[in-house]
Amino acid sequence: MQDLLLLSKNTPVAKIINGALAPLLPARLPLFLRRTGDAQTWLASRAIDGHRANSRLLKRVLRLEHKDDLTAVLAVNAATITDNYWVKPLSDVSLRYEDVRFRVNLFDDLALTGDVNSFDRPPGRTPELTNTGSFEKCWRLIDGAWWMFKSGKQEELFSELLAGRLGAFLGLPVAEYEPADGFIKSRDFTDNARVDFEPAQGVVGDESDYVKIYEAFRAVDETVAAQYVRMCYFDGLILNMDRHENNFGVLRDSDTGAVLSLAPFYDHNIALVARGYPNREPNDLLITDFAALMRHIGAPLSVRRLTEEDVSALAADIPFTPPATDAVPDPRAFTARYVIRRQTALAARCGALMRYV
Repeated sequence: MQDLLLLSKNTPVAKIINGALAPLLPARLPLFLRRTGDAQTWLASRAIDGHRANSRLLKRVLRLEHKDDLTAVLAVNAATITDNYWVKPLSDVSLRYEDVRFRVNLFDDLALTGDVNSFDRPPGRTPELTNTGSFEKCWRLIDGAWWMFKSGKQEELFSELLAGRLGAFLGLPVAEYEPADGFIKSRDFTDNARVDFEPAQGVVGDESDYVKIYEAFRAVDETVAAQYVRMCYFDGLILNMDRHENNFGVLRDSDTGAVLSLAPFYDHNIALVARGYPNREPNDLLITDFAALMRHIGAPLSVRRLTEEDVSALAADIPFTPPATDAVPDPRAFTARYVIRRQTALAARCGALMRYV
């Protein structure tokens, strides 16, 4: 790998020489690099998931000589929509942040749907090469704001949209989701990198234990730790089975490196009924692990109480319908009842440590 300069906007923060990190401004480094110093892994983590079918099409139409993660990332200077970090050859004294920021995306249809009409476009810069995640998706610029469009099955789109509505109803900091012509779209919560989003892996590594993650966030900021507790409650409520260190994180001040807050909760398309209709009473690890976290904290958590009518009303006009079965002829009604059953199970497990208002 060639020697690189890592920058935040136009401020150099580190050199990467023979693959090794040489910090210049440690406080401004990405959190993953502050924790590990592993520059090559950090760069590769910014690449589009190579297992996505449309990822392979995208790399081919862009004429990438190699298909590995590092090649994909360096083709766009490791720039992303959601933070201000990027790299350039150490010998390059002319390239500036304004030259690498994304202002258009001509490969959105190819990334989202594999659109055959996009396959004859000439190669160009696109944020899709650093658009991570395992589902087919794309970035689109609408009225000056970036929106993430995501595809999926009816039950996945229904579940993600309802999860977003439930979170907003409960007063939680959730990402903004809307239906969009057979897809769902989510507004870029960094407001075009006005702040930096960084995955939780930068703070907690590959850890999955709620208590250990909570304590790691406490070492960063008590408010962020408290927000993490609310996210764990929400995951338990909606059966979000896919929370991991790369689909939640923190927002940082891009000029100082200060951690500002936990990022809005997002990525709930493997929640609720996205993977079928649960036929057992709720007593899974999302509930038991949250109860263990609450016992560790030892202080009560106050949350708004949902009713079945609340959930039904939020689901009523969602333009996606999970498939009906003989056992579940009305998926919306089933989902409303199931959310309330999970709310009841969380209360039972946590006892006096849960306060509903």
